[in-house]
Amino acid sequence: MMKKEKFHIEYVFDKVSAHSLWNHLTTALGLSSWFADEVAIQGEHYTFSWKKEKEEAVVLESRPETRIRYRWLNEDDEESYFEFMIHNIELTGSKALEITDFAEPDEKADAIALWDSQVDTLKRTLGI
Repeated sequence: MMKKEKFHIEYVFDKVSAHSLWNHLTTALGLSSWFADEVAIQGEHYTFSWKKEKEEAVVLESRPETRIRYRWLNEDDEESYFEFMIHNIELTGSKALEITDFAEPDEKADAIALWDSQVDTLKRTLGI
């Protein structure tokens, strides 16, 4: 098994509040509108469901309306996680969503394409 590589991707959101974006990154209702078909949350423990697949994650770190870091429970690599960070773009007043994730080198392009597609859905959900 190859070692996973960390990668960052950034998406710009015009005319969206940090609060609204944050809710879409951390609540069951928000996450199920773009990230998974269904999301159940018990404390720091999240269960994501897609059709016939279930994945569980735990929150490693969270700073309200700034960043949240999750780790998949089935992940062998202790160092890998996925994180959502919200930045303000001072010049335009827009928000930027930075996603940090890990993928094996030969799966990185697919992982980025999947995030692109999911974030497109997120933008539609937010009415952008």
